[in-house]
Amino acid sequence: MNDRNNSSDFSTTGVSASNLGLVLQRGGEELILEKVLHRFTVRFVTDFPVQQLSQVSWGIWQGSIAQAHLEIYQVTPDQIEEAIAQARTDQNVAFASHAYTVKDNPGTFVYLGDQITIQFVSKLDADKITLITSGFNLVQDKAIAGLTNAFVFLVSKQATENPIKIANQLQAIPEVLAAEPNVIIQTETHYKPNDNLYPQQWYLNHNGGNELVLGSHIAVEQAWDITRGVRSVVVAVVDDSFDLNHPDFQGSGKIVAPRDLRDNDFLPLPSAKETSHGTACAGIAVAEENGTGIVGVAPGCAFMPIRTTGFLDDESIEQIFNWAVEKGASVISCSWGASAVYFPLSLRQKAAITRAATRGRNGKGCVVLFAAGNANRPVSGAIFEQDWPDNILQGVTDWLNGFGVHPDVMAIAASTSMSRKAAYSNWGANICLCAPSNNASPGMSFPEKGFLYTQPNIKTNLLGLGMLTTDIVGAAGYDPGDFTNNFGGTSSATPVVAGVAALVLSVNPDLTAQQVKQILETTADKIVDPNPDPQLGLSEGKYDDKGHSQWFGYGKVNAARAVQVAFQQQGTLLSVSRQVKQANSNQIGIPDNNLQGIKSAITISDSSPVKDIQVAVNVTHEFLGDIEIYLIAPNNQQVLLQNRTLGNRTDLQTTYGVRSHPILKQLLLQPAKGNWQLWIVDYSPQDVGRLNSWELTLGI
Repeated sequence: MNDRNNSSDFSTTGVSASNLGLVLQRGGEELILEKVLHRFTVRFVTDFPVQQLSQVSWGIWQGSIAQAHLEIYQVTPDQIEEAIAQARTDQNVAFASHAYTVKDNPGTFVYLGDQITIQFVSKLDADKITLITSGFNLVQDKAIAGLTNAFVFLVSKQATENPIKIANQLQAIPEVLAAEPNVIIQTETHYKPNDNLYPQQWYLNHNGGNELVLGSHIAVEQAWDITRGVRSVVVAVVDDSFDLNHPDFQGSGKIVAPRDLRDNDFLPLPSAKETSHGTACAGIAVAEENGTGIVGVAPGCAFMPIRTTGFLDDESIEQIFNWAVEKGASVISCSWGASAVYFPLSLRQKAAITRAATRGRNGKGCVVLFAAGNANRPVSGAIFEQDWPDNILQGVTDWLNGFGVHPDVMAIAASTSMSRKAAYSNWGANICLCAPSNNASPGMSFPEKGFLYTQPNIKTNLLGLGMLTTDIVGAAGYDPGDFTNNFGGTSSATPVVAGVAALVLSVNPDLTAQQVKQILETTADKIVDPNPDPQLGLSEGKYDDKGHSQWFGYGKVNAARAVQVAFQQQGTLLSVSRQVKQANSNQIGIPDNNLQGIKSAITISDSSPVKDIQVAVNVTHEFLGDIEIYLIAPNNQQVLLQNRTLGNRTDLQTTYGVRSHPILKQLLLQPAKGNWQLWIVDYSPQDVGRLNSWELTLGI
């Protein structure tokens, strides 16, 4: 084992002593950092009110990074070192550090937290680990699930060097496989609309029209003939905020496990000045079918809103995916990325996503989707950049979306209502699928510069319609009113695919995340764009011998074909030796617009495990589209048999079985004994009805 105090050889990482604090080890790569000369961060011993934060003498308070307990201060370049020195001598300050930028990417700020991730060789014991880390005044915090012999350490107050320097010195020790400081980078949402309902949602289904090429939609109506989604399939939408009071997010069991990681509570609502990108994304995926407004791709599925911290440090990413997995998410939709040109994921970030994609859904894996980005740049690759404002990018520039290249992530590109590449859509070998969205000039946001169009400017007219979706109710948001009709970017394409994935799982919940991905890829439409890209002149709108396109991945998602294939792939039924059949013929009136509804019970005395379920119902109602029907098992687990898709029908005599409604598989193998209940709820006023009878047949 090396003695760090006697060793000056850092050849393992190639980091010289003079550059120890300026080389960031991340995901097996080295990023060169440069100090920002006009801002720095401070962590106080205790939290102070904003007024007090603004009264310090050594800088102008700019804002907070709440999850890291950091405060950002600004000074003039000639005062930066003196200001940091003064802050460090303040008895109320626990930590003060420079802010950094990534070399050749000056628009991205990098802030230091107090955590370091260290992965040791597999057989290194705890005593030797303590010996190595104590020399740097590190305190072990927690092990990292999914990574062998890897831990998170905290940099104690006694440490004399910053986390970057410590990590680089650790990297030179043979027993250390990797050492990464937890750095904090701001997020960038993937679309800013610049400017009412189902008939206007061309991306779901259309028959052609102005700027509408036949087949540019996702053929969702044929998928809806099979399923419109079920509440047991939960779509987690991760974004900036959500207007949970919007009428299109209402319904029994619609919203589950909301989380606000920014304010550390359970109400991820938009602030007064937010436009709420998340409200728009969620509407596309899961807006409820309620007779007004819009309808999402998977309206019957549940919605888990997760508000991010706004930053992409390791803790924030772990919190997102751990919450989603623990609370039962099936699909995780992320329409954002780093506000950075080049962003490799850290070990912890990679591991958090891998855990969700492989261990979520009781080991079947969550389907994880990320937007590819809107800069018309490669997900991973180099472009010669020129003519950017203030030369913020110049010369050969490496681009990397670390989320998009993760092997367990589906990176989603955008096509237009003309069945062509959206001008802004990022591209490359890592693109999985595309989905309909708007068309607009490419660009991206930088923390200080704001939104900038990528160069060269596009001078041709860009054809394509915008996406109609939910907006903040009232005058706030993107547009006045409750909806916006010009949403877009890969931000809107991603929840389209998330909604289709949710429909696939609604019809076949036994599928693994990888099987869902394979179904979506093999059933996609091979749209072709023969035209060169209007900005860079590239022509990648065709497919290679493996059926992959740099622009469209494996094609445009097709909901109808994907759901049909998933339905056909349902597993075989369990072997049944006999049946138990009971009926309840007591008529019960269904109360109008009453969320308590009615419940009718059938008692089974046989305790054998259930291997098949059939539920026959007889209901009359003046408007069956008002009702939902659930089956409740003796263990109180409930399954949605019928959502509000029956419209103006007045008579329902049908049987729900495991083949037609695979969600019933959730109730299999439990003891049959106990009270089974049929629960019917009327969600809308005026029309009334009654339950005439129902029958339960259990295969055992």
